[in-house]
Amino acid sequence: MGPTNGGDDAFAACSLNFTSFPYKPMGGCTHIDEALGDWNGYPKSSCCQHALAFFAHALALHAAGGAIFIPRSQWNDCSGPLPLQPGVSIRTCGFDDFYYGSSKCSTLHVTRIDGHVVERCSLFGNSSFDDACGSCTSAISDEVENLLADLEAQGSHVEEAVCRVAVVVALMARTPVIGSADLHNCLPALTASEPAENYIKLNDGVAGALFAVILVILGLGVVIKHVAKKSNEEKKMMKKKNKVGLSKELATKCSGLYRFSIEEIEKAMSAEGKLLGRGSAGQVFMGQLPSGQLVAIKKLFQSNTSDSFATEIDGLSRVRHPNLVCLYGCCVEDGQHYLVYEYCPNGNLAEHLLSKECVLTWELRVRILRDCAAALKYLHYHSSGCIVHRDIKLTNILISDEMVAKLSDFGLAKMLGMEESKVFTDVRGTIGYMDPEYIVSAKLTCSSDIYSFGILTLQLLSGQRVFQLDLNARDQLTTKAKDVSAGLRPLWEFQDPRMEDVNTLDMESILQIAVLCTATSSRGRPTIDLVFDEIDRAWRNTQYST
Repeated sequence: MGPTNGGDDAFAACSLNFTSFPYKPMGGCTHIDEALGDWNGYPKSSCCQHALAFFAHALALHAAGGAIFIPRSQWNDCSGPLPLQPGVSIRTCGFDDFYYGSSKCSTLHVTRIDGHVVERCSLFGNSSFDDACGSCTSAISDEVENLLADLEAQGSHVEEAVCRVAVVVALMARTPVIGSADLHNCLPALTASEPAENYIKLNDGVAGALFAVILVILGLGVVIKHVAKKSNEEKKMMKKKNKVGLSKELATKCSGLYRFSIEEIEKAMSAEGKLLGRGSAGQVFMGQLPSGQLVAIKKLFQSNTSDSFATEIDGLSRVRHPNLVCLYGCCVEDGQHYLVYEYCPNGNLAEHLLSKECVLTWELRVRILRDCAAALKYLHYHSSGCIVHRDIKLTNILISDEMVAKLSDFGLAKMLGMEESKVFTDVRGTIGYMDPEYIVSAKLTCSSDIYSFGILTLQLLSGQRVFQLDLNARDQLTTKAKDVSAGLRPLWEFQDPRMEDVNTLDMESILQIAVLCTATSSRGRPTIDLVFDEIDRAWRNTQYST
């Protein structure tokens, strides 16, 4: 039986039955080009994830208790663009090898899949979604590993992908309700699954001995801390003594920037002098240069000059991007430290969400998210290594006169070298936006920024108007977003009620990527290039509709 939901003539010849799970077009799926080698357990874009679920349900109906995949000739009949979605097809998503005989895994039958997978994927509704989904994805990954070993098919991207799809199709074929919304929403989590052998189970004797060793180590730690206290105090004193000489070091960092004199700074501030904001590192004033150009001048507190000043100079002096606030110059004189930036007359993003007179449109919110993602993509893939901002939040997103979003405040930024994927450092940032994994372990990765960006995205979509997001408010926000993404609550309960002309499909797509960004573990979060691609598709789709 062919497709019953209409579509392109090239697709109409497909013999699969899509009645129980008809294809619903998604926003932003215009430039899709994926390959099985790009997978990290599942398609990387939500467009191809949605397409795979569409085909998997149809294959499940066709398979019943027999072969999972159909012959190549029949599969080729399904290769045309999907209904009402010309950018998505078997070819553009890299599904070409999902036919019977393409590989060892492609000849599997439904009955070959172990029944424990069905059992562990039948917990939805009886426990929390996260627990049920974790159990299901773990079972699928374990079964894929077992099948690859039995078939001696390890080491091939094609075999692994085909085998994974085979398990998913068999699961749907043996599940009482094919097309379970919970199962469908859970499958993208396969991108974060890892083999169970990475974990070691200890018997009671070994665990007891290990616990005793830990107690001894803790005792030694107390002694070492006491002995080291005096040494730390001596180091602090030395640091204070060296403060006078620090200016030469900072002056070297300023070598690539314009060096303002203290007289130029005072004159610029006297022309305007309006206080724009105040943070933990210093105060920001409006200034005016002799040319008439308005600038933002940050005067750092004396207690922060050796830290925030050096970090901002070192960070911003090496980067240039349209979505990063530009650093014009600095001033190090008479014990005073100033930084001079471009001035963004439309304030910060938090002020716009607080505004009752002017509501950010849907189009503008998507553009702001795209701008922010573009800035992070530039930082995370910088030629010198990943630059982790560490303080992504509403108040650090400034809006230019042309409503372009610009990431600011690099006082906490940290560079990870080309050979480093993480560093252990002091935990700093803004509560509510900080990566939970970073808070607990002090392990800083590029993914820490991804979490903060996810929280910011959820705030922008929901219109939650707060300057300081505490942990309770954060948890309420992320829980509600996960429920909506999982289909447990309607989208309108999360969407900012003041926002009009919202593209629902794009809203759902961006919400889904934001939920992935706020995964508790960094292993479950997408990289910034994937985040940018999804938001960029939504932005281009918004442009096409206007």
